[in-house]
Amino acid sequence: MIRVIAILLAFAALTLALLPFQLAGMALGLRLQRTIPHWYHRILCALIGVRIREVGTRSADSPALILSNHVSWLDICVISALSPVVFVAKREVAAWPVFGWLAKLQRTVFINRQARHQTGAASREIAGRLLGGDAVVLFAEGTSSDGIRVLPFRSSLVGAVHHALGNSTHHTHVTVQPVSLAYLSLSGVPMGRGLRQRVAWYGDADLIPHLLAVLASGAVDVTVSWGEAIAYDMSADRKAITRAAERSVRRMTAAALRAAPSAHLAGPLPARHNAIPPGAPPHRIDPCKFATSAVPACAFPPSASAATISASAPTWKPRAR
Repeated sequence: MIRVIAILLAFAALTLALLPFQLAGMALGLRLQRTIPHWYHRILCALIGVRIREVGTRSADSPALILSNHVSWLDICVISALSPVVFVAKREVAAWPVFGWLAKLQRTVFINRQARHQTGAASREIAGRLLGGDAVVLFAEGTSSDGIRVLPFRSSLVGAVHHALGNSTHHTHVTVQPVSLAYLSLSGVPMGRGLRQRVAWYGDADLIPHLLAVLASGAVDVTVSWGEAIAYDMSADRKAITRAAERSVRRMTAAALRAAPSAHLAGPLPARHNAIPPGAPPHRIDPCKFATSAVPACAFPPSASAATISASAPTWKPRAR
């Protein structure tokens, strides 16, 4: 409980300290409105104890649409800690106490997922952000999962690529990059059936109890894998774009989960890896010293498959985001 209270007090102090600068940046259209949320979430990851291992790099090309799987509310902190981005969220999030306010401060694009006739308007709004220089993150599954399965990606909002190009006289391509988030361990313990529900937020889990449980749990290890960034023009089919991104995220997620034992629990880690020195308590590690390295060798036998890993996964119910 002391840990939770300390984190919440630090969170409140950090938010109040940065709030005037973010409001000024938004009012004046300054670059500050993009960089403050980035550093804000880096600090939050340090406070919570989220340790990020980054595989690959985010493309610097613009306009950029990022298609990601969705596991937890922690995804927001993790992706924002790595790069200045804006997110797409369901309209209901805007009305949530505190969290809706924070989402607005990060300039989130709110959409009505239940009204299919508004898909075009939502795509145009996303396109406007793309042309304005923002990297837009879309959780393409449309809901969250247990972190082992990657649900089918929805293609409707990927149509923002065509809206952006149709409204621009300066851009002939939009870069689409897939990204995978794989949560691997909690307080140094690999996430099996019992622990995965402590981090993955899905089904009927309530937000506040889940959030408090994560804050009380200690270090969370997550691998973020960036896939190949592909530049698409007006001739590209949105369904083909979506299928390619989904396949990439599935491969990267499976690779990260298979590599988890060797990457986090056994033997020496690659140079520059954000690892825990032998004997050091988790809270002494700086979670915001991110590093990039290749995915280590799989610790499972060659015959192991993604199905082997997911065999013990808990059942879940989709939660709309």
